[in-house]
Amino acid sequence: MGSRKTKVLAVAVAGAVLVAAEVALYLCFRLSRPFYLSTAAVLASTVVTLLLLLHCTAGRAERMAVRRALDEGEELRVEYSYFRKVAGLPRKFSFQALAAATDDFQCVAGRGSSGTVFRGILDDGTQVAVKRLGAASGADHADKEFKAEVSAIAGAQHVNLARLLGFCLGSPRFLVYEYMEHGSLDRWIFPCHSDRRCLPWARRYQVAVDVAKALAYLHHDCRAKVLHLDVKPENILLDDGFRGVLSDFGLSKLAGKEQSRVVTTVRGTAGYLAPEWLLGTGVTEKSDVYSYGMVLLEMVAGRRCLRAEEDGGWSYLPRIAVDMARGGRVMEVVDGRLVSSGGDQVEEAAVRRAVHVALWCAQERAGARPSMARVVEMLEGRGVGDVEAPPPSDTIMVDLLALDDHARGDRTFGLPARYAGRATVSSSVLSKNDSFALSYLSGR
Repeated sequence: MGSRKTKVLAVAVAGAVLVAAEVALYLCFRLSRPFYLSTAAVLASTVVTLLLLLHCTAGRAERMAVRRALDEGEELRVEYSYFRKVAGLPRKFSFQALAAATDDFQCVAGRGSSGTVFRGILDDGTQVAVKRLGAASGADHADKEFKAEVSAIAGAQHVNLARLLGFCLGSPRFLVYEYMEHGSLDRWIFPCHSDRRCLPWARRYQVAVDVAKALAYLHHDCRAKVLHLDVKPENILLDDGFRGVLSDFGLSKLAGKEQSRVVTTVRGTAGYLAPEWLLGTGVTEKSDVYSYGMVLLEMVAGRRCLRAEEDGGWSYLPRIAVDMARGGRVMEVVDGRLVSSGGDQVEEAAVRRAVHVALWCAQERAGARPSMARVVEMLEGRGVGDVEAPPPSDTIMVDLLALDDHARGDRTFGLPARYAGRATVSSSVLSKNDSFALSYLSGR
């Protein structure tokens, strides 16, 4: 705009000078008409030539300036893309790019309460897991999950946390993660899947340490404390080296370093929820510790914390573990497939350590549970000797188990699938009439 005004002003000045010169020549020298006209033509052509040269020079300079700006912009874009990739920041994908990567969303890798996950391959050959957020749960719920997941994991950099590669805005919304070939932990520790895969003991213990480190990072080393609030085997992935990777932050909460607790509605997966969820006193990082303890017990035993038995009752794993640990029979808690296979050395000291740590984490009183940083130290044996068994826990869960369906009314609850398991002590077998307790503990 400034250059255009300058050119107009230059043309106006040149015209005014030309007219003044012609008038001066005519008045001063009283030239003949032919000579006067020829002189005016020469002056006009000279001025026009100068204007054209000025225009060409200005246009060339302008084009060079635009080209330099474009080159600098492209250089900045490349540098920004490079540093963004190095820093691990998520990028924005278009819907068309994700549709092409997933073959129009044909390859389903898994389904969960928060959405469907598709397997895909980006243009650069990177394998990704594309998560479509809860189309069935409504736009508002999907938006909350999207914001929670991005805010919790976008800036986190830890080897045992799922890496968010990008996102896609719109309806529905998508999150793009690194793809884990071995899938989720539940497929490797529970004998209810058709492929009958069984994760060896040494790898199970390493995954337990990996997940503990991830939670310790979220609780203690992030700028804003992150509460995961949905720790369970389905949300623990295994990478190419069978290392544990914590994923699915759709229910997570951010809390200030000095914030003692977060008040929120009951969410997450029943069976892994800490008692404070029911009490309505607010959740803390110790709620994640409780969920982790339940998962650790399931990894040791290779079974759900609550399951149906052949005699018509239900067995509750934490009570079994307590009885076995006190009776010096902690090896009876171990997954029978690990003991019978003979291909993996299961050390009793490691089992006792894992069970004791899990029982400490699953204490019903939040203040009695260790921090995740302490859990890592106990599992790795750093600065501690043998981990002692925890004292008897409070009776909140026992009281829940004592309730029957006559007090709560008949209702149908999703219970875990029945499958044969190891024999349990009689004190750990519960009645199927404990409907309210079973609904809270299982959620399946």
